[in-house]
Amino acid sequence: MPTILERKFGALLNTKNYKTKCMMNNETEPDENALVKKENLEALIAYQKDSVVSKTIIGKKTGTVTLFAFDKGQGLSEHTAPYDAMVYMVDGEAEVTVLGKEILLKKGDSIILPANKPHSLKALSEFKMLLIMIKS
Repeated sequence: MPTILERKFGALLNTKNYKTKCMMNNETEPDENALVKKENLEALIAYQKDSVVSKTIIGKKTGTVTLFAFDKGQGLSEHTAPYDAMVYMVDGEAEVTVLGKEILLKKGDSIILPANKPHSLKALSEFKMLLIMIKS
């Protein structure tokens, strides 16, 4: 049975091509008490073979917090984003390339991805990350 967070803010990406199926409830803001719940980030999302899986934890006009699970060998090709973003490694190992510089990230590491600067990610093993994007 899905948790309250999964029912309210879940998004699933389950193909190599990163297709999105949103399950957000846009009718009203969720009950504050529903969000006041301790969660284990590693347990909130599962790996899927040959896939990238995503769950939106917080989705607001001012920013997002999204949990990702990448199967080994999966990644995000080089791209830019209009806002600074922070990646926190929840599990595994990934290679992040920012402005052509390759950086190895392991569980517990974090990195800031500057706005409008090219970056990419590649899973060296299965890995989970929390992406925090603040819009300004």
